[in-house]
Amino acid sequence: MQPYQVLILIAAYFAVLILISYFTGRGGSNAEFFKANKQAPWYLVAFGMIGASLSGITFISIPGTVESDSFSYFQVVLGYTIGYAVIGQVLLPLYYKLNLTSIYTYLESRFGNASYKTGASFFLLSRVVGASFRLFLVANVLQLIVFDSMGVPYYVTVTITILLIWLYTFKSGIKTIIWTDTLQTFFMLLALGITIYFISEDLGFSLSNLMGYLAESEHSKIFFFDDWKSKDHFVKQFLSGAFIAIVMTGLDQDMMQKNLTCRSLKDAQKNMFWFTIVLVFVNFLFLALGVLLIDYADINGVTEVRDDLFPAIATSGDLGFAVAIFFILGLIAAAYSSADSALTSLTTSFSIDILDIEKKYDEKKQVRIRKQIHIATSILLILVMLVFKYAIADKSVINKLFQFAGYTYGPLLGLYAFGLFTKWKIKDKLVPVVAIAAPVLSYIISLNSLVWFGFEFGFFILILNGLLTFLGLVLVRRKHH
Repeated sequence: MQPYQVLILIAAYFAVLILISYFTGRGGSNAEFFKANKQAPWYLVAFGMIGASLSGITFISIPGTVESDSFSYFQVVLGYTIGYAVIGQVLLPLYYKLNLTSIYTYLESRFGNASYKTGASFFLLSRVVGASFRLFLVANVLQLIVFDSMGVPYYVTVTITILLIWLYTFKSGIKTIIWTDTLQTFFMLLALGITIYFISEDLGFSLSNLMGYLAESEHSKIFFFDDWKSKDHFVKQFLSGAFIAIVMTGLDQDMMQKNLTCRSLKDAQKNMFWFTIVLVFVNFLFLALGVLLIDYADINGVTEVRDDLFPAIATSGDLGFAVAIFFILGLIAAAYSSADSALTSLTTSFSIDILDIEKKYDEKKQVRIRKQIHIATSILLILVMLVFKYAIADKSVINKLFQFAGYTYGPLLGLYAFGLFTKWKIKDKLVPVVAIAAPVLSYIISLNSLVWFGFEFGFFILILNGLLTFLGLVLVRRKHH
């Protein structure tokens, strides 16, 4: 594809999103921005959450992991199902019972103000890093295939990208995102389906034979029980998947804010049930695409590997113009369906959790402050993306930084587990110390785990992090006299 064609595609895509924003955002109240007036249809929420969960990293990286890791990632996905069941049966009833806007308000009622601010701060840190990194990866692809040849600097690309997201979210926030995420998920899945179809045609088999084709591939092994020391061992991957789902969806304001827009708890639980089924199926298809891409690359002499494989094949034009168009659309959709909701949830959390605007101000002033925070958050995302690009040139360092963002969810896991499964009170002012010490200790243990224990923690580090937080809270509990 020519750069100008991609540019036209991006412009048309954002024009549609801004049009949706116009029709859904006529009110602009805080009730709309934060909760969509609790009138969102559950099936739209469920479908839109697929796109927000997958992101641009999933879109590019999951097919790229198949060559080295086969289908081992699917063990994590199977673990998600347990985590989502816990969210539907334990966390959602709690959030709806307390009628929460920000889910971290629970920590205030259970432990106190310091715990509340700590939980919200860890979310803000992890979401700023995570959202910026997801956008950074996709912005790099767009910079490479479009803007470099047009002489547009990276900082201009990033600024315009965030500005466009701000334009269609600033007025009605989550109410608009419920609808734009639905459209974005549709484009992402369409890109996935069309690419699988055309590569299957090129490889000489029909989609009806896809499962048989995968079964014969050396790259389609799912379950790994051989080496318990390996990070790919089934038990580690499955349990990690369950806990990752609980913390990165159930304890994440970004994802839960969508669930809290449903009309009732029953609708929110239906949303989680169907979301789980579709997400498992979609992840399997992304892994299947990885097998097809590897075989296609072997036959056609494509030299790119891992994250570069899907973009290289899709945009080469060899599979036809349609694949190139829908890959770009899918890539944009995957990136922005997670970025727009991140921008909205960051604004929500900072407004309610850090500034307490609902307690301190009238509706008119709340709206004015919320709009200012929305602008400030947009600027912050731009600055963090520029840091990733210009200050950290080594990609492996960036990857480690992104992995480190996972450490911020451990304290949230420990806090919520302690709150839900014990009745102890704690010394609230000591919670920030525990929440900082747990990830630091987890990182030290992770660095030395092979020497000390003879195995790698991998994703399992999240469970260790949560456990250390839980034990720290036990140490600072209040003694009854």
